[in-house]
Amino acid sequence: MTRYLIAGAAGMLGQDLQRALAGRDVTALGRADLDVTDRDAVLAAVAGHDVVINASAYTRVDDAETHEDEAYAINATGVENLAVAAHEHGAKLVTVSTDYVFDGFGTSPYSEGAPRDPINAYGRTKAAGEELALAAHPDGTYVVRTAWLYGAGGANFAKTMVKLAGSHETVSVVADQLGQPTWTGDLAAQIVALLDADAPAGIYHGTNAGQASWYEFAKAVFSRAGLNPDRVTPTDSSQFVRPAPRPAYSVLGHEAWRAAGLEPMREWQDALADAARHGVLEQHDNPESGR
Repeated sequence: MTRYLIAGAAGMLGQDLQRALAGRDVTALGRADLDVTDRDAVLAAVAGHDVVINASAYTRVDDAETHEDEAYAINATGVENLAVAAHEHGAKLVTVSTDYVFDGFGTSPYSEGAPRDPINAYGRTKAAGEELALAAHPDGTYVVRTAWLYGAGGANFAKTMVKLAGSHETVSVVADQLGQPTWTGDLAAQIVALLDADAPAGIYHGTNAGQASWYEFAKAVFSRAGLNPDRVTPTDSSQFVRPAPRPAYSVLGHEAWRAAGLEPMREWQDALADAARHGVLEQHDNPESGR
């Protein structure tokens, strides 16, 4: 029987990974259970497992601008530790990465092989994590890049929109950043499908299909939550200046799935409808969340 280890299991994606692997032999470790920056602890934790799924990450994008060393320890060194341990123990490693490894200046979907060129500290640390993991365990590392995650088990944009609707007549959302809203339920299922298919190691883009601006996503969230979408108004990113620059274009291509004989993830609108039916837009936040 395949034995799975989930690092970062208490986060939003980690919770859905546990659901997707229900009935299997799973060790689920949250931040309090496993410090991925401690190589000895990681080596001990990975022993006896066949698959390691890394859903742990430093995801405070703006804070990373002034705490890049801390972010690097988790997003780069921690990922390398997991890769070294997986290699030593003969396990596969799936590590979850991000669209932020790209510059965001593109106009067509980024391919899995497009050069990394991050524009902020968070992106630099995640890009380093990819490179270190692939170097340490090239034949057994799966990098799954995702973006714009929302789910039941943590704070996220979709649930924030619903919450704001309770206290604001209108909500202003940027319309000049494009990406792919992605339900953690779908991403977890896709990661399990990737492993079950014994697909080739390498880079995959784990985002729901299609594209939307944050404004379009917010309007869709309002609709699915039974709210009037006309309460969402468009603005541009110049009105929301933050410490870390954001990619303007974060649409990812999905050719690696097809090359491996797997179907890419479904359209984001279909995923959101399904997520809403599963109560994802309801307010029951877990403070330990992230990707």
